[in-house]
Amino acid sequence: MPAKQDFIEIIENGYHTKKDAIVMGAAMLEEETLTNSYVKIPLKTINRHGLIAGATGTGKSKTLQIFAENLSDNGIPVLLMDVKGDLSGLAKPGEENDHITKRHQKIGLPYEPKGFPVEILTISKQNGTRLRATVSEFGPVLLSRILDLSEVQSGIVSVLFQYCDNNDLPLLDLKDFKKILQYATREGKQEFEDAYGRISTSSTGAILRRVVELEQQGGDLFFGEKSFEVQDLVRVDENGRGMISILRLTDIQDRPKLFSTFMLQLLAEIYQTFPEIGDSDRPELVLFIDEAHLVFENASKTLLDQLESTIKLIRSKGIGVYFVTQNPNDIPADVLSQLGLKVQHALRAFTAKDRKAIKLVAENYPITDYYDTAKDLTQLGIGEAFISALNEKGIPTPLARTMLRAPMSRMDILTDAEIKEVIQRSEIAEKYNEEIDRESAYELLNKKIAVTKEHSKKKVTSSKSSNKRSSAKNPDDYLKKQLIKTVTSATFVRGVFGVLNKMFK
Repeated sequence: MPAKQDFIEIIENGYHTKKDAIVMGAAMLEEETLTNSYVKIPLKTINRHGLIAGATGTGKSKTLQIFAENLSDNGIPVLLMDVKGDLSGLAKPGEENDHITKRHQKIGLPYEPKGFPVEILTISKQNGTRLRATVSEFGPVLLSRILDLSEVQSGIVSVLFQYCDNNDLPLLDLKDFKKILQYATREGKQEFEDAYGRISTSSTGAILRRVVELEQQGGDLFFGEKSFEVQDLVRVDENGRGMISILRLTDIQDRPKLFSTFMLQLLAEIYQTFPEIGDSDRPELVLFIDEAHLVFENASKTLLDQLESTIKLIRSKGIGVYFVTQNPNDIPADVLSQLGLKVQHALRAFTAKDRKAIKLVAENYPITDYYDTAKDLTQLGIGEAFISALNEKGIPTPLARTMLRAPMSRMDILTDAEIKEVIQRSEIAEKYNEEIDRESAYELLNKKIAVTKEHSKKKVTSSKSSNKRSSAKNPDDYLKKQLIKTVTSATFVRGVFGVLNKMFK
């Protein structure tokens, strides 16, 4: 049996599925696309997380688009982090051309242009359905990790949250949190010392600086009401297709703190909200994090530990998390080891360091007799990728150089008018875009401070009035008291002794 036929048999056996799966494309051998030798990803293993990597311009975004489309067609909702702004085309049908027709003939799949149900989301000033969360929802532990606080500072944050809980002071936005920080070492200093012990002003000052840093990166827009309910991410349209929620992040590439804050809070909220489902036949929701290095490169060790822990646990909730980045080395090793699917587009070798990195990447893939993986990684064409997945039993599939199918939706961005049209069709935009600024810790503490000041003022005024009334009723007693006060004062005594001293010289 020739080597080609052996390889075809290995691919067909390795990627055989009994239940629903996504067809990514067809396997290739020695530059030849093997028609009908499909490379498939079982829906059952999509919650095992994954990686889409490759150099700029090799087709990562189109692979993400293909994945999202096919998940939606299978009734699975998707959340895409769109950092470059090139995924909005999912809402409109693509256009067939000669290049696409030939590609699909080689693969053995028909091409069907179509658009998909899309929700445009935002955490910044861009148009879309706004995502927010309150400070209270973060809680003291998560907020401390995001702000990268010390153990002492984290303890202070816990005390502040406890005080607000005990005194019915809602912590909704960063304005509320800054106010309680200041109150604890100013007007409420004695109250806090009596209840919790002394709170250092240097510590609260350091915390405040971290809050201001987050605020400057757009945190003031993200924290507040109305809080986004993660169940709204798992909707389907009238045809049973999963909603593709696209979070527009084109204006926060230089604000990684906000990006990582949002990601960690979202994962934590999903983990706390979604029920345990174990190993089901399909995921409940799939998240794609484009430009994933933004999450990791400026994250503290504490934040990375939290992310790693959440990613390990969240798959039992039926949630798949996929990282999209240029180089697999952008992802921490502990996170990379949790990923079941790897789609590797071409890498470029311009330096000895690049060649060494490519060799290390190649070693992460299954051993194969059919490819020189390290060499082929530099020679993959646009729209081609090495794929290694997990089969329905959780066993790694054979490594397959894959000719990827073309996206069914538009491979270009929507116009501003088209984006506006998508937002206008949203069923949840009105629900979340209403600005709410109800009475919370900021307003309640200001009232408390004002009442305290007014009470003190009245007390002082009352005391003065009492003295005056007493003087008016007993003028002789008052004059006597003033005379005694004068003649017994230190200044008067020194003056008298000074005069006597001169007289007897």
